[in-house]
Amino acid sequence: MTYLGFLVLGLLAGVLGGMFGIGGGLIIVPALLYVFKIKEMDAIATSVAAMIPPVGLLGAIEYYRNGYIRIEAAALIAAGLFVGFYFGARIVLGLDPVLIRRIYAAFLVLIGARMLILGK
Repeated sequence: MTYLGFLVLGLLAGVLGGMFGIGGGLIIVPALLYVFKIKEMDAIATSVAAMIPPVGLLGAIEYYRNGYIRIEAAALIAAGLFVGFYFGARIVLGLDPVLIRRIYAAFLVLIGARMLILGK
């Protein structure tokens, strides 16, 4: 059942990622924490490892076919992600798991509140 659960989680995160550009942080990590009972560091690292292959390739191709991708912006963001993931991992590895969870929760609350209040 766990293998099927992981596959369903990936499918759900993929659909939501294709729809809203989300996945790892908003879907996969919380599911690994609360549904699969995986520890913080393991959940974060597993989510990062799952993104190594070009997971968004098919969705990106579809958006590109419809003229929605800004190639220059995507390439620069990808370069930033490449380096940023390294520094993010270095930072989080030195933090207490409870602090990581609280920082992450605060981030989600702030982003959610901004989207609800401003609507833009």
